[in-house]
Amino acid sequence: MEFAHLTVLSLFCLAFVGITATSSGEDYWQSIWPNTPLPKTFSDLLIPSGKTNSLPIKSEELKQYSTLFFEHDLHPGKNVILGNTNSVGSIIRPFTKSRQGVTDSIWLANKEKQSLEDFCYSPTAIAEHKHCVSSLKSMIDQVISHFGSTKIKAISSNFAPYQDQYVVEDVKKVGDNAVMCHRLNFEKVVFNCHQVRDTTAYVVSLVASDGTKTKALTVCHHDTRGMNPELLYEALEVTPGTVPVCHFIGNKAAAWVPNHTADNLCVM
Repeated sequence: MEFAHLTVLSLFCLAFVGITATSSGEDYWQSIWPNTPLPKTFSDLLIPSGKTNSLPIKSEELKQYSTLFFEHDLHPGKNVILGNTNSVGSIIRPFTKSRQGVTDSIWLANKEKQSLEDFCYSPTAIAEHKHCVSSLKSMIDQVISHFGSTKIKAISSNFAPYQDQYVVEDVKKVGDNAVMCHRLNFEKVVFNCHQVRDTTAYVVSLVASDGTKTKALTVCHHDTRGMNPELLYEALEVTPGTVPVCHFIGNKAAAWVPNHTADNLCVM
């Protein structure tokens, strides 16, 4: 089931009207999923309407978002260095030119130059459905409408701060064609919820060089026709539409997938 069509006016309301009270979003969450903690990933959506905070993605966190690699690199023992990457031999390593987070720039070549309004109203990429939301209730309504059920769960990363070097310990597939909701890198609290067909989400267990363990939400795109060709070639020396490409998702995002088991709603 695809997202229901929204008029321009309704999309504007979803994107730029905040929740009226901090507790309303939490109450709505509990009314649907009783006794289930709200993921930390979505806590920004509880900031009272009219208030802003600093940019959500700090410079040291951008490396979590801008790590591109091939799906065949997802195996135990693989060495990972966070950042814009080249996959060479046994190591996923940084490449030369610095860029902002890859979460949107893989789809839009000039993401850095866009305003919030430009991004939310811009055309979608090939096989993509997106909606900007600024309240927890709007996000919940969107994902339930998309899946046609409340039997869904949110999965997110829990990268440790200031850790760049990891070894892959385990890889677990969690679902196909997930709906991704991630905080946009603007002062206003707005999440981009989008679904791109032909994707697979994984939770990758990582061990840092100091022994710290973390879990990284990872999305692999099997249809890369809509990706930024310059970035793909620079990172992996491939062109759009040729091979599956994967990237980590940082702590300010979550993947919504069907919950077919007795697992907890939120996997952090």
